[in-house]
Amino acid sequence: MEQSQLVTLLNEMSLEEKIGQMLQVTGMFFEEEGIVTGPENIAGYTEDEIRQAGSMLGTVGAERLKKIQKEYMEKQPHHIPLIFMSDIINGFRTIFPIPLAQGCSFHPELVEEGAAIAAKESAAAGLHLTFSPMADLVRDARWGRVMESTGEDPFLNGCLAKAMVKGYQGTDGLKAKGKIAACIKHFAGYGAPTAGRDYHTVELSQRTLQDDYLPAYKEAVDAGAAMVMTSFNTLDRIPSSGNRKLMREILRKEMGFNGVVISDWAAIEELVCHGVAKDQKEAAKLALEAGVDIDMMTSCYCKSLKELVEAGAVSELLIDEAVLRILNLKNELGLFENPYKDGDVSDENALILCREHREAARRMAAETFVLLKNDKMLPLAKKEKVAFIGPYVLSRETYGAWSMFGTCEATVSLEDGVRKKGALEIFTAKGCDLPEDIRETGAREELLQEAVALAGKADKVVLALGEHRMWSGEAASRGEITLPDCQMELFRQVQAVNPNVAVVLYCGRPLDIREISEKSAAVLVVWMPGTEGGNAVADVLYGDTNPSGKLSMSFPYCVGQAPVFYGQLCTGRPFQEGSQEKYVSRYIDIPNKPLYPFGYGLSYTEFTVSPVELSGKQMSKGEQIKASVMVKNTGTRKGQEVVQMYLGDVCGSVARPRRELKGFRKVCLEPGEEREVCFEIREEMLRFHDINMDYVSETGEFKVWIGNSSDTENEAAFLLIE
Repeated sequence: MEQSQLVTLLNEMSLEEKIGQMLQVTGMFFEEEGIVTGPENIAGYTEDEIRQAGSMLGTVGAERLKKIQKEYMEKQPHHIPLIFMSDIINGFRTIFPIPLAQGCSFHPELVEEGAAIAAKESAAAGLHLTFSPMADLVRDARWGRVMESTGEDPFLNGCLAKAMVKGYQGTDGLKAKGKIAACIKHFAGYGAPTAGRDYHTVELSQRTLQDDYLPAYKEAVDAGAAMVMTSFNTLDRIPSSGNRKLMREILRKEMGFNGVVISDWAAIEELVCHGVAKDQKEAAKLALEAGVDIDMMTSCYCKSLKELVEAGAVSELLIDEAVLRILNLKNELGLFENPYKDGDVSDENALILCREHREAARRMAAETFVLLKNDKMLPLAKKEKVAFIGPYVLSRETYGAWSMFGTCEATVSLEDGVRKKGALEIFTAKGCDLPEDIRETGAREELLQEAVALAGKADKVVLALGEHRMWSGEAASRGEITLPDCQMELFRQVQAVNPNVAVVLYCGRPLDIREISEKSAAVLVVWMPGTEGGNAVADVLYGDTNPSGKLSMSFPYCVGQAPVFYGQLCTGRPFQEGSQEKYVSRYIDIPNKPLYPFGYGLSYTEFTVSPVELSGKQMSKGEQIKASVMVKNTGTRKGQEVVQMYLGDVCGSVARPRRELKGFRKVCLEPGEEREVCFEIREEMLRFHDINMDYVSETGEFKVWIGNSSDTENEAAFLLIE
């Protein structure tokens, strides 16, 4: 449909019909027997309001969605199609590792492939848009939604948010088969709630917001994402869904976003709870004026906007601009010509959980695992007698809290995976339960004793421990980020009878694993690895795949460090490792450094990185310097290494992070192979918001580090001159 036709359509629509396009409801209202207006209708929608809603979320299935679309369009005054949306976070039916794990791959092309597969499957099931990627920067492991982010670094997050948008939407337009629209969330700063508590207040300076938190959203906007979702939190004490400066000035004017803005679930009505609106009507006015186009699951817009317009309290032009954006998105998806888009039962059956998709999920999972410790324990040999113990040996609930359409039946367990390896002797025992309720931590004595007895007979023990998948995700903040007591008791008793213990850690966030790290012979973090997790873990444990993941988020020494991240600012009294000086920025009872830092991860082989070589010692603005190292595989196995480049501003007009990731390369080397890895340092990589809040670079000395983690000391220096 041409733009002029969309404008004509808009002008023909009644005010009520336009307001209807701005409402999103769930599929629960569209039952076989008709529209639901009974007790389940908690928002109090009328049947007409539901019938005029412009979009729907949370329901999938080509046959069902085709039926809903057909009936909806028949009764909709201008036969405008619905957009079907849902949370496809890390896969549709074929579940990939959680986004935090995907960050550990440092492999944007792999992340893009996973998003493209998720798009294919969900499009075949009738969906048009996913609420992904989550570009929120996260630095506090207490927050449950760290699992939806790709970590603590703005640069890495931006690279991967861009890759996800490209994977979902492709490059040939949203009408292309097998593609769905992407929605960036949550704008903005949702990943920094006070005390790590979900939905809590966010306090960020404008400079921290601009330099650290906004860049990843901007990368996703520049990649062409079709939609942006508001965040639940306040920013500068203004809730995002009513924050005109955030939505209209920063998002639309500064970032150039011209797509649709949607509230998060009930976020417009929550303006009343925040205390910035006295009632639904005022909340609707604030959100509309802020530029929120779609009201997700409240009746603020549908019950208030008409009255506000008729009273002259808001201009109908604001409604028109919002509805035109919604119509544009429907047009870009091709829904006016093909309201069912790619929904097709035969494609569903052919694509969902097909062999190709499972193989991709298995490959990605293996690249996200992070080997934190290995005292010659791994890989396992098939001739060894190995006891696989722990609640995650048998569990298939390894696909993450937001994998809404994943199933245990489709998921490969660790036991499934290791039994396919053909090892001579494998024993399994549960050891303890994996309760969903975090308060249930007691151990069953019979399970514990069975596990200890098996451990005593084995050459080696693999302990599969971790959080329940619902202990992370939305509304799953934790004040203590340790393993359950029953698992720690299992670990201690097993380790006492057999010190050859490798812990395989399933989790949705970094955890406090001090004791496990100290006493285990090996620690492999596998996060929530998804549908093919069991096969991928077995591949790594038995050495068929060499681990190559690097932490996308630091593991704290303990929760008292949270939030902890590598890119912190210097202080006026910096602490030097090993110093006993009292009056410096330090703890008196724990280290300053995390247990394992961002970018850290081991391999079954060894790599060396040569001293940094620079093509010049100074550069003018507009020029560039090449920084290079030689990377060599000095071990006996083929492996991949993530080579990371960090830059640091020695002296600026405002305090600057000690170092910032500005480039990475993942290289695969055979034993003995050596390769040069080069990075370009450009002036724009040195920019920040200066003392006047201008986005500039400042002349002076800069340091560059290139190594295999954020704590590398392999450095060189150069000058930026006029």
